[in-house]
Amino acid sequence: MAVKRSILILVVPHHLRPSLHGRRYPTMNEEANIAYISNVGADRLQPLFIVGCVLTSVFLDLAFFSERWLRHNGRLVPNVSLGEKILSILSMVFAIVGTVGLICLSIFKTGKYKVLHNLFLGLFIGGYLISAVFICSEYQRLGKKYREHRMLRLSFWVKLAFILVEFALIIAFGVLSRQKKRDPAAVLEWIISFIFTFYAVSFVIDLYPAVRTKSPDARYTKPYYVPSASATPNDVDSGNG
Repeated sequence: MAVKRSILILVVPHHLRPSLHGRRYPTMNEEANIAYISNVGADRLQPLFIVGCVLTSVFLDLAFFSERWLRHNGRLVPNVSLGEKILSILSMVFAIVGTVGLICLSIFKTGKYKVLHNLFLGLFIGGYLISAVFICSEYQRLGKKYREHRMLRLSFWVKLAFILVEFALIIAFGVLSRQKKRDPAAVLEWIISFIFTFYAVSFVIDLYPAVRTKSPDARYTKPYYVPSASATPNDVDSGNG
């Protein structure tokens, strides 16, 4: 009991512990002592909750699109294969799916729209997690081809850690929720949200190198395709092959 109380104090903000302070949210289950994020978002703070979700998702999506644009324009090390570009595009597509899920779950609050809320929660989690898998794969390939750029490897390991830890926590959250162990599940939900915040902030690692390539002379040149034996002289001159 003492251990559970200590975890509660460390992880969950004090105003979200009704068992300790007497505050209960209307959408909380009668047996629950810890508020879920959705319980807080469905209460008086819903307008602020919606704004927070919109800003979080929009800025995270901007990070994805900025990374693609900067890489395309030589501000970051360029992609050297079509596969890397496809992985980058897929990461943006699924990030948009996650954005739709996050914004909609904040609008369709739990209690009143429980089914829709859970559906959009799944879109949010699945969208951003799959997006992370694709961008992690892209950075793995980039790290192998640009071994001199240690930031690429650092970013890869950060994203891989996010995927593995979040996936494990989401599985545990689902199991606890299914078993109706609401308080441990609520604690895990808060932990998952904090880790997601760190993941969003980690894009600073990806975008920061662009600071050093503001000058056109400092930018990276796009790699040319190696011409095949059947390539014409015009193809070679234009960098196509």
